[in-house]
Amino acid sequence: MVSMLWLEAQYFRVMINNDISSLLERYDVAVPRYTSYPTVPYWNYESFQLEQWREAVRARFNEENGEVCIYIHLPFCEELCTYCACNKRITKNHKVEEPYLSAVLKEWEMYKKLFSKEPVIREIHLGGGTPTFFSPFHLNALISGIMHGATLSPQHEFSVEVHPNHTTSKHLEALYACGFNRISVGVQDFDPNVQFLINRLQTFERTKEVIVQARAIGFTSVNIDLIYGLPGQSVFSIEHTIDRVQELNPDRIAYYSYAHVPWKSKGQRRYTDEDVPNATRKIEMYQRGSERLHALGFESIGMDHFAKPSDKLMMAYSNGALHRNFMGYTTTNHRLVIGLGASSISDAWNAFAQNEKTVEEYQLKVLQGSWPIVNGHVLSETDLIIRRSILDLMCKDVTAIPYYSMSENHQKEAYDKLLQFAIEGLIELEGHEVRVTEKGRLFIRNIASTLDVYLHSQLGESQFSKAI
Repeated sequence: MVSMLWLEAQYFRVMINNDISSLLERYDVAVPRYTSYPTVPYWNYESFQLEQWREAVRARFNEENGEVCIYIHLPFCEELCTYCACNKRITKNHKVEEPYLSAVLKEWEMYKKLFSKEPVIREIHLGGGTPTFFSPFHLNALISGIMHGATLSPQHEFSVEVHPNHTTSKHLEALYACGFNRISVGVQDFDPNVQFLINRLQTFERTKEVIVQARAIGFTSVNIDLIYGLPGQSVFSIEHTIDRVQELNPDRIAYYSYAHVPWKSKGQRRYTDEDVPNATRKIEMYQRGSERLHALGFESIGMDHFAKPSDKLMMAYSNGALHRNFMGYTTTNHRLVIGLGASSISDAWNAFAQNEKTVEEYQLKVLQGSWPIVNGHVLSETDLIIRRSILDLMCKDVTAIPYYSMSENHQKEAYDKLLQFAIEGLIELEGHEVRVTEKGRLFIRNIASTLDVYLHSQLGESQFSKAI
C-alpha cells in the first residue's frame, strides 16, 4: 500500500516542478550572458582611443606583476556546423595556416613592446573555429612563438577546444608538450538525426578515442560541450547523449542553450523553424538534462556549467575564487586577458578592445604594422562598480546592490524586480544584499540583468539570446 507520506512527497514534487516550469517560461527572455560588463552592444566606440587601450594594458600588466592570460582565436573549420554562431572561416585549404599564425605572432610582439618586463604566461586558451584544423607542427610553432621571451607560470592552465573528427594523437602530443593540460571536446548531441541537421556527424567511438588518448598523454581535465534546443532534438536524445557522456567520464560539462537566429546565422537555414523545439519543449530538455547531470554526481555552477566536486572549477566556486570572462567561467581570477587573432576581445579590467572580424582585414592590418583593433570601451567608475556586482552575483551567488550607481527610476525598477524574485524564492533579499538560492541559480542571468544600467534603457535587448 502506498503511504500518505509518499503521496504527499510526490504531490509536492509535482507542485515544485510545475512552479519551476512556470518560472522558466516567464523568464525565458532575451538577456546578456555577462561574459563582460558592459556587454558589447553597449560599448562606447566613439570615445574609445587606441592609446587609451595601450595605456590600460601597460598599467594592468604592472599591477598584475607581469602575469598575462591569452586567448587565441583560430577561426578555420573544414565544415560548417550549422548551429554555430562563432566567428569562423570554412575552408579545406590548409595553406591559410602559416600566414594567419604569422599575423597572430606579430600581434603578440606588438603587445610585448608595451610590457615593462618579460611576461609570465598564466593561461592560454585556443578557441575557434577548430584549433586542431592547424597541423601539430604549426600549433607547436604558435605556442613556441608565444613563449619566446616569456616565462611559464608554475600555476599555468593551457586549454584547447577540439573537434574529435579533426584531432589526432599527434595534435594532442604536440599540445601537451607545449604545456596544455586541459581539453574541451565539442559533442552537442549524439543523436544521428540531430547531427545531420547541424552538419556535425560525429560518432561516440571517435569522441571516446580522442578523450582516452588525451588522458593517456597526460591531460588532467576534460570538458564536454552539450547544447539543448537543437533542431530535431528531443528529451529522449538529451537523455541518451548524457548517458553516453557518462561513459566518457568528463570532469566538467558546459550545457548551453541553442539560439535560433537564421536571419543572422545563414547556416541555420539548413532546417526550418518547425525543426527547432518550441520554448516548452526546450525548457523540458533543460530540466531533464540538469536532473540527469545532478544524478550522475555533477554540481551546477552558474547557469550553464556543471562540474564534479573534485574539479578545480567547483573548488574555485566553493572557495569564492571563481571568475567569469569572455571564455566563460574560469579558475583564473585575472585582470589582463590579451585576445589575439581575428575578432578576439581583450580585457584590461577597466577597458575592452576587439580586433577586426574578417581574416583578411586582420592579417592586412597586422602585417602593415598597424594594431588590428576596431572598437572598444573604456569603463567608467559606474561601469566598474556594476561589473564587480554582476561578477559577484554570477560567481559567488551573492552581491551588494549598488543603488547609488543607478538613476532613481532604475533603483525603483531594480528593487521591484528583486522583490518579485524574493517572493518567488529565487533570491534572499536583506537590505542591499542579494543572495541567490539554489532554485534561483537557474535564473542568474535574469537576476543579474536587474543591475545592468545599460539594459535598463531596453535598447538592444533583442540582440541577446534567451535566458533558458
